[in-house]
Amino acid sequence: MKSHPLSTASRAAAAVFALFAVSNCSLQPSTYDGESFGDRLARYGHEGFQNARKVTGRVSGWFRRDPSFWYADQMPGRPAIEIQLGEQMVYLYKGGQLAGGSPISSGREGYSTRPGSYRIIEKDIGHKSSIYGDYEDRYGRVVMQNINNQVDPRPPDTRFEGAKMYYFMRIYGGVGMHQGYLPGYPASHGCIRLPGNMAEKFFRATPVGTPVKIVP
Repeated sequence: MKSHPLSTASRAAAAVFALFAVSNCSLQPSTYDGESFGDRLARYGHEGFQNARKVTGRVSGWFRRDPSFWYADQMPGRPAIEIQLGEQMVYLYKGGQLAGGSPISSGREGYSTRPGSYRIIEKDIGHKSSIYGDYEDRYGRVVMQNINNQVDPRPPDTRFEGAKMYYFMRIYGGVGMHQGYLPGYPASHGCIRLPGNMAEKFFRATPVGTPVKIVP
């Protein structure tokens, strides 16, 4: 007898359970060291709201097999970016409120993305790498793939074609956020890769000067 997938109701119930489990909230009013349930909500309100929004965004993403979420278009306030290397996620805040999130692929071993506080210092919608890419012949056929032109000699009668890094947002040095392939783990030369649709959203929502915090 074939097993059936979870019903919509079952999934919704699981999502609610996950939300309360992660936020560590009780479903019943209670007191804690003389503090009422309402007072606790007020004390943890802002942090709890942000965590709940992350959870609900991620839970809905599980059903889509995509942890991306986006509320920014309807939200006011100045943007700020937080990149969580441990989670392999990037978050957008507007006016201090969580406004969007996307999976990423950051720098692999030996090319680790550097934690710290930065700002977007340059934007280039059609950016191509000046170091990494392919050697192609005169007809555009790839002769050598995934090369570093500072290390790999160029074969005769070929030219360098830089790797496409569309929606590039430079953070420091040669490192920035951009559209790229996400294998599910850190795999870049230090940049922060995003899916194409989310790279475009972040690009359009963040002007030059936007604060960027990279957290281990």
